[in-house]
This record gives sequence, C-alpha cells and structure tokens, in this order.
Amino acid sequence: MLDFNHGTCQSQTTSLNQAVNTLIDAALQKDHDQKEERTYLGASRLGVSCSRALQYEYTHTPRDRAYPGQTLRIFEMGHALEILTRQWLQQAGFEIETCHPTTGNPYGFSVAGGRIQGHVDGIVRQVPKGLDFKVPAIWECKSLKAKSWKQLVEKGVKGAKPVYAVQMALYQAYLEESIPEISQNPALLTAINKDTAELHHEGVPFDAALAQAASDKAVQILRATDAGETLPRLTQDPESFECRFCDWQPTCWQERV
Repeated sequence: MLDFNHGTCQSQTTSLNQAVNTLIDAALQKDHDQKEERTYLGASRLGVSCSRALQYEYTHTPRDRAYPGQTLRIFEMGHALEILTRQWLQQAGFEIETCHPTTGNPYGFSVAGGRIQGHVDGIVRQVPKGLDFKVPAIWECKSLKAKSWKQLVEKGVKGAKPVYAVQMALYQAYLEESIPEISQNPALLTAINKDTAELHHEGVPFDAALAQAASDKAVQILRATDAGETLPRLTQDPESFECRFCDWQPTCWQERV
C-alpha cells in the first residue's frame, strides 16, 4: 500500500490552523487596543450588579484579564448578527432607523455632562400591517448561546437578563424628550440563538422604577469617583459567581476594604 504521509498532512494542517488563528487574533487585538476607551458610564453596563466593578471600568482601571482573541471574535459576531437580524426584520416589513435622518448621528442619549450615555440599536418607526405593536419603540438586539437564549425565552428579559432590562428602561426614559411616546410603548427585544438561528421577540414595557434606580446608581458612581472614594464590594465572598468572572477580581481583593 502506498504511504501518503497522512500523519505529516495532519500535522501541517494543525500548524496552518494555529498560524492563521494567531494572525487573526493579533489583528483583532491590535484593532481593539487602538479603539478609544469610553469616557462615560454606558446604559448597556449599568445593570451590572457590582458598582465597584463599574467604577473600575469607568476609571479605566487595567483589567486583570485581557480579552482573548476568541472573546473579541464573539464581540464581532454579535455586531454582525445584529445587522443581519435587522435586515430580516426590514425585509418582513419593519421600518427601523439606526441614525437620526437629519443629523446622521446614532440614536441615543447623553446626560450628566456626557458622563452617562447610551446608544440604541434602533428605533422601530413602522411595523407590518396587522401586527399589534405600537411605535415608535426602542429596538434592541442580542445574540446568545443556546442555554442563555432558552432561559430568556422561559423567564423573560427581566428574569433572565436584568442587565438588558436596565439598558432598555434607560433608553425609554431618556429618549422620551427627543422621541415623544417612546416610553409609553414597549421596547422590542430581538434575541437570536447563535447555535440554531432561532429568534425570540419580546415586548418590554417601560419600567420607570428600574430606570430611576440605574440612574441613581450611575450618579453614586460618579460622585464616589469624583471624591476619590472606592465603592463597596457587592459581596464579601471572593469565590462568589460575580467575583469569579469579574475582570478586576485580583485588583479588587487586594484593596483593604
């Protein structure tokens, strides 16, 4: 029998795979490092339970864990799936604006001297004929792995993904002035299952109390930062779920309090 050196071919394929992935990850990391860091507290983050972690993020405290290439690829996939999902909705008869037609600027809000901001995925201006959904409405798109997606379907956004719920509540609250009635109509959350391409659409009524609590948290973070104070930890257990997955866990627990 002829020897086609299958072992050598497999070794070369593995080497090629590693080399190409290394190049891709290096390019993504370079692009990520060149991006300007946020100078504000973002609406998409204010639902995070630990205020100290948000304070570290706001003050650009170096992360103890750098984002690996795979994580950066996941971020990029999320952006691509958002664009694709919006196109599907538009093909189905939805009119979704991502930028103001006059200024060309993305829809969003900026308060507290620009230190609290948020930028929406889109504004639903029109829905297909016969669909019982009021507009204008916030449109928010999330891509999730199968397990998280199923939890969202079963429990709803407030039960499964409170960070998303806070984000949409803030958008509804702060965009009411520029887009009248936006807070009177439920936001539209579209979640795509990255493993199966299943879609889940949920109307999310405005929760004024949730928006107020998130705004109060943001103000507390800004005031503490201005005063040179470090906010308390969420927990006194460094092995808690929140701490184990925090990008600043070692930094945080090196602090005396």
